Amino acid sequence: MILVTGGELDAILPVEPYTDADLDWTDKQSRSSVEMGDPHARPAIKLLQKNVVDYDMIFIGYPIWWDLAPREMNTFMECYDLRGKTIIPFATSGGSSIANSVKALKREYPALNWKEGRLLNQPHEKMIRSWLDKVGI
Repeated sequence: MILVTGGELDAILPVEPYTDADLDWTDKQSRSSVEMGDPHARPAIKLLQKNVVDYDMIFIGYPIWWDLAPREMNTFMECYDLRGKTIIPFATSGGSSIANSVKALKREYPALNWKEGRLLNQPHEKMIRSWLDKVGI
């Protein structure tokens, strides 16, 4: 993605890293299950190394959990002023499309300038270029 866009990478990381037990989606009491079951959950994230103010276009990438973006994405959206920026979501998933996660993010943050998202499980340069051309980037 970086090679195609010419962008810079920064990671949205939780302050408390997830363990394998935390990510056990079959355990209703696991950390990820509890967070995803609470639409108001906002897990703490580490500060970004880059200054978001310096960028006009921001790609946000995430794994799909429970057909949604992980709650850390909500924390990110609420911690940084993204007004006036172009937001382009992309995701990975073992079985879900990106559609519902993007719909939920757009519903929660309607004032942001969203571009069409894309599931990128096995991306290659031609696919990424085609997607970016389609969204006008």
